[in-house]
Amino acid sequence: MATPTVGVVVNPAAGRDVRRLIGSASVSDNYGKRRAAESVLAGLDIVDDPVDVVLAPDSGRIGQQTADETDRSNVTVLDVDVEGSGADTRRAGSAFRELADAVVVFGGDGTTRDLAIEIGDVPVLAVSTGTNNVVPTMIDGTVAGAAAAFVATGVVDADAVTDRHAMVAADVSDGRSVRGLATVSIVDRSFIGTRAILDPDEFLGGVVSRASRGEIGLSGIAGACTQLAPTDPGGVGLELDPDTDRTVPAITTPGDVKHVGVASWSRLDFDEPRTFDIDDAVVSVDGERELEVSNEDVSIRPVASGPQLVDFEAVFEQAPTH
Repeated sequence: MATPTVGVVVNPAAGRDVRRLIGSASVSDNYGKRRAAESVLAGLDIVDDPVDVVLAPDSGRIGQQTADETDRSNVTVLDVDVEGSGADTRRAGSAFRELADAVVVFGGDGTTRDLAIEIGDVPVLAVSTGTNNVVPTMIDGTVAGAAAAFVATGVVDADAVTDRHAMVAADVSDGRSVRGLATVSIVDRSFIGTRAILDPDEFLGGVVSRASRGEIGLSGIAGACTQLAPTDPGGVGLELDPDTDRTVPAITTPGDVKHVGVASWSRLDFDEPRTFDIDDAVVSVDGERELEVSNEDVSIRPVASGPQLVDFEAVFEQAPTH
């Protein structure tokens, strides 16, 4: 029988954007990320059975250094190319789909999304090191490693502690498409520029896969209108307008609560689109501008085919006692 395997992905770029210079977002440097990855290895010792660890290489060499500096013989580095973009995480996800029994990913919503696109049904333990996170959990690396060990070895039933998270798909009439994990929005900008969205008045609308007052950005704006749990089917579509009479208070970026004009909103079933006729704008995915669009239609819809995210609390509730 093959030894249970835990994959580890660390995004060196997560949590280092411009929002740290002007807001209250937390800082996550590469040293802290490496220490967190090392803590995952320690957390695996919570189970008696051996667990292999495969670290994804990255442009900051966090995974490579973690493997080089450990004295554990069961730690290796994944053999994939590195180019310093989200494609690195997607390549790792594709490899881990066949190799891993659970994957710990350190990053923000974008990193988790890139992994989700390729990871299939492998349980994902998403740990927050990004800026404006909705999906990943702020949790200690040792705790994440322990949870991964319980899931990968089958000590805890993976089906009982994972939930399928929805995603959001956007199709441009010129044939281009993108996917978001929590949000896809239309931004009133003619060029991508700084990828982070700093002004909520730039939002023209979009679709979210989850909505809560306690979330940041478009999911939080939707949460001021209705509640949609990550495990609920469908999504929420919104049209925003800073000049409308109806405004809602929402956490728009770390350190900021603003009143945002909501022209309309509606609950959407899976694959039910909200279509935007765009003259000149940018499609934003999970809070970062991705596609410049001119004179095109953009159809955005919630889709059911998201990642299997591990509920950390559920893991430890079901973990055996001695």
